[in-house]
This record gives sequence, structure tokens and C-alpha cells, in this order.
Amino acid sequence: MKDVPVEAKRGAILDRNGNELVTSVSVDSAYAFPPQVTNKREAADKIAAALGEDKEEIYKKLNQEVGFVWLKRRIDYDSAQRLKALKLEGVELVEENRRFYRQESLAAHVLGFAGDDNQGLIGVESVYDKELRGVPGRIVIEKDAVGRNIPEALHKFIPPTPGHNLVLTIDQHIQFFAERELDKIVDVHHPKLAVIIVMNPKTGEILAMGNRPTFNPGDWRKQPQSVWDHNPSIWYNYEPGSTFKIITAAAALEEGAVRPGDSFYDPGYIRVADRTIRCWYDGGHGSQTFEEVAQNSCNPGFITVGLRLGIERFYKYINAFGFGQKTNISLPGEEVGIEIPQDEATELNIATMSIGQSIAVTPIQLLTAASAVANGGVLLKPFLVKSITDADGKVIKEFKPEPVRQVISKKTAQTLMELLTNVVFKGTGRNAFVDGYGAAGKTGTAQVVAETGGYSDGKYVASFCGFAPAEDPQIAVLVMVAEPSGAAYFGSQVAAPAFKSIALDTLRYLKVPERPDLEKPQLPFVYEEPKIKRGMPNVVNYPLQEAQNVLNNAGFVVQTRGEGEIVFDQTPKGGAQVFNGSTVILELRAGGTDPSGEITVPDLAGLTMKEAGSVLEKLGLHLNPRGTGIAVGQQEKPGSKAARGSTITIDFQPPGIKEFLD
Repeated sequence: MKDVPVEAKRGAILDRNGNELVTSVSVDSAYAFPPQVTNKREAADKIAAALGEDKEEIYKKLNQEVGFVWLKRRIDYDSAQRLKALKLEGVELVEENRRFYRQESLAAHVLGFAGDDNQGLIGVESVYDKELRGVPGRIVIEKDAVGRNIPEALHKFIPPTPGHNLVLTIDQHIQFFAERELDKIVDVHHPKLAVIIVMNPKTGEILAMGNRPTFNPGDWRKQPQSVWDHNPSIWYNYEPGSTFKIITAAAALEEGAVRPGDSFYDPGYIRVADRTIRCWYDGGHGSQTFEEVAQNSCNPGFITVGLRLGIERFYKYINAFGFGQKTNISLPGEEVGIEIPQDEATELNIATMSIGQSIAVTPIQLLTAASAVANGGVLLKPFLVKSITDADGKVIKEFKPEPVRQVISKKTAQTLMELLTNVVFKGTGRNAFVDGYGAAGKTGTAQVVAETGGYSDGKYVASFCGFAPAEDPQIAVLVMVAEPSGAAYFGSQVAAPAFKSIALDTLRYLKVPERPDLEKPQLPFVYEEPKIKRGMPNVVNYPLQEAQNVLNNAGFVVQTRGEGEIVFDQTPKGGAQVFNGSTVILELRAGGTDPSGEITVPDLAGLTMKEAGSVLEKLGLHLNPRGTGIAVGQQEKPGSKAARGSTITIDFQPPGIKEFLD
């Protein structure tokens, strides 16, 4: 008895309104009974020509000592007809199914894809594989001992049972709005990656989840694995910056550590332990209430509030809001973020966590936590599947909102929503204001943690986390853009406008009534970098490109004189205190050696290990690093001579606290 498997039709995946996102279409697959194929060489040549395959590979398959072998799975119609016309003994076709993604790359990381054997590999295709794949059938064929047909043989067909369908919480229209804005962000800012998630804060339903870069699930083999093997919305760990101040404020208001009218004074910095942490606004915001501290995203103000809470109470709310834990959303590969263990936390750690440093979160964690503020203080489990239905559309299982815990009181949530509404109306979030609806939320601009420790110069994560309408939030949205390129990198510049566009289109699509008389902010928020005196980096003996990178990242404008690829002098000199935005003139020369053939060793102080190694490599020198972090000293002094190929020993140490920008 020979068994030919008959694959079950995999269930469809639909959006919340019944629009089909993924289905299965019938295709033919070619197989053979090798013992039954007589002239294998001739058969292999014919089969290969019909299927467009390598004839030697087909010949190897036909020579396997097995009773059954696949020749090619899921072939196109023309190939199937050519093979059928050959009428080769022992070669047959069987109907199988191929996944068809109707919207190509829409919601790709959510949907995932299935493999050749009808098995889900990533996304909801993987998590709900058992429900989707159904029960395979088979064709039973009676043969003789060597696999040949016999007269009046038994042929029995055992039909497969089709898989169930998934109805998602995703709305394909809202998903389109999110992905449209992601494409705009990529076109303008060219980030390393970007994420937009839209959630119903009252239920925990995910209405849209998009990432860039993305891929086409129907053609996933042609995409780099790095694009599809992780979903950044649930996997990417990043320091959230000022968006985390939502959590700091929630904890402090709930514990009575602060009230909206409490007075603060910001001189432009705050001393914690042995560190000075500066406000993003040069000279500070002066006297202000806590309401104004929130509007201004004032670092010293939030640090003061965090220190009032103390380690035990602060960690109580970090844990209650779900940080350091999985949200258990139904997707594979979710990360838990990174936090300092409570028993190891110091006062300095509390200070930096209060402004979104020294803690790493995932996008889904942050939006889930922030949504508790918009719904009256209840942390809800985020979910992606509304129901499972059979082939006839009958509901087999339905998923309901799952409250996890009440993290803050309704009164605290209402107070904080009023503060966040003012952030958008009067403060740093004005670019996120949604005409006719208003909005509440918080911008964030955080530096990227370097692989060697400390922070990478010139690399930022821009974000906005907010809700709309302001008075009765129907949607919560997180826009997170990692490492945007170019001059714009603040959350107010990069992320807030995307939030505004998505929120406006989504609320109109949901037919939420507008308020034409709603007052608008007088002016959009424009970040003006404060004039601060900074130490001029010493880039003498640097390759020109590296010198320009160092100076640009430090906030200076570069002009060059002469020709060549090596800097031999600069004005102002290294170490001079100069206002950011000033122009530096670099004198150039050709080559990196003096007439004796020796290379002048550059000053590498302040560079990361990767940056220092790159500079030395371009000069023909080698790096011997000691420690980790940023360069603080070097054995071969700047300006000294070294032979090409020499090794330069550099000492590295972790950097001190750096200010976050809003």
C-alpha cells in the first residue's frame, strides 16, 4: 500500500472587519515512485525540462532507494501541464496549497509566513499553526512488491480537514495609515529601523503594528533573514528617554510624591551623587510648577520627583506597569527589556531612570503601560486575535480584553491625562496636536547605547507616545524611530508629525465626531539647540572623513582649506571652549606620513573603540584597546611619530551620565 499525502487547506487570516489578508490557493506538486521509473536517465531529462529544474538533481532523486520522493512542490500551471503531457510511469501530480498574501508586505511581521510543509514559521502563522493547518488527508494506492500498478488495485481517497480561520484585531485601513507614515519616515529620515503601533487603550486590541525594514511574506526567501526573523515592535530594546516620564509622573502622582501645582526651580542642572545631569534647555527653566515641568520635559524636575519616590516605590510601579516582563502578546520572540535589579539600584540609577535612561523597554511594553493612563489606570494585556472560526465562519473561540491589574487610580489617570494634554497643547508635543480632536502624549529623544558601553555620538531614538482624542482617547499610538539620519532627530521633529497624521486619519475613519471649535496651539514646537560652550575636539592627523564626523557629531560646522585626505592643522585648536554651531577650519595635506616615512599619532580622546580603531586603520596603524567605553588616554602621545603598522595602546573607560534632549 503506497500513501500519497494530501495537504489540508490552511485556514485564512482576516482583519477585524472580515477582509482577507492571507488565504491558500490550490497548486500542483510533482512526486515520483522511484522503483516504478524504468529509464531514470531519460525520465530525469524530460522531467527537468518540464519543471525548469536541474536534470542532475532530478536524476539523484529518482535514484534514491525510497518508495516516494517529491520532485518539486507547488509548481506553476504551465509546468504542471507539461509534466502531465509526458505520461511518465511512476510520476504523478497531487494538489497542494500555497499561501497567498493579498496585501503583499502589509502587516508582514504580524502575519509571518508558512513553510513548504504547511507549517507556520513566524508571526501568527507560527503561534496559531495548530488551528490554521488542519488535518492532512491521503491517497492510498495498492501496488506490487516493486511499486508497479496491479490490475483492479485499491485506490482510496481520505479527504483532508481544512484549517480554522483567524480573525485579527488588526484593521487593514489603520494598518495602511501606519505603514504609509513609516514609508514617509524612511524616505525622509533613513533610519536604522522604525516602529508604529496603534492600540485601543480601552481593550488592549492592536489595531495596527508596522515595522521598517519590512518584507513580502509571499516571497520571504528572497529577503535577508535579519529583516524577518525578529519583529522590532516586540523585540527591540531601547532606552525610551522622555516618553518614560509618563511612568515617573504616574507613580509620583499616585504616591502623593508630587501634585500638579507643586513648585520647582530648575537652574539648568541637578547634582546627584557625584554627577551633574543637565537640563536640555540651556540655563534651565527657572521657577515652574510640576504641570510646567511636564510641559517643558524638564530633566531636573523629573529627577527631583523620582528621588522623592525612592528606590522601593519607584520599582513598585516599574514592575506594576509591566516593565522587565513579557506582555505575552501572541507573537513569537518577545523580549522583556533590561532593568537594573532593585537590590543593586542606587540613587543615581533612580535619577536617570526618572528621565528614561538606565532602563530599556520594548515598543509594545511602553505603549501597553502608557495605555493604562488613558483608560483609567488599568493595565491590559495586548492582543492580536479576536476570534477563531471554522471554514463556514462559525466562531470556535473568541478572545476578550484581559485586565492584568489596576496600576493607578482613575483620579491619578485623569490628572495625568490633563498634564499630557497640556504637553501637546503648550509644550514639547505641539507638533502632535490633532486638529478637531486634540491629543495627549509625550515626546522622547534618547541616545543609543553603544556596543562597547556608554552612548554612541550622533545616534538617537526619536519617539512619541500619545492618545487621541484628548478628552476620551479612542486610540493610543507609539511612533519610534531608531537612528534617523540627517539634521532632524528629535522626537518632536521626527515622530510627533507621524502621530498627528495617523491619529487624524484613524479617528475620521472610525467616525469619531470632530470638534471644529477646538482651540489650536498658537505655534508649532521648534527645537532650538541651546548655545553651549563645548570643548573643541582635536582632529589634527585625522583622516578628513573621520574628522568631519567627529566635529559634526559635536555640533560644529566644518570648512576645509587645501587639498588632501589628512588634517594637519585646525582653527580653533583642540581643547578650546567654543559655542556649538561654530565653524571649524581644517587645513589639509596629502598622505599621512612625514618625509621620514613616519605617521603622526592623532589624539583619540573621547572616541569609542570602534571609532578609534577606524581612525588608526585608515592611517595604517593598529589598535590595542585596554578597558571598554570611550578613550580616556593613550600610551603613544598625540603628535608623536610611529612607523606604519605600529600598534597604538588606548585606555577606555565607561562614560559619565549624558543629558537626554527632551
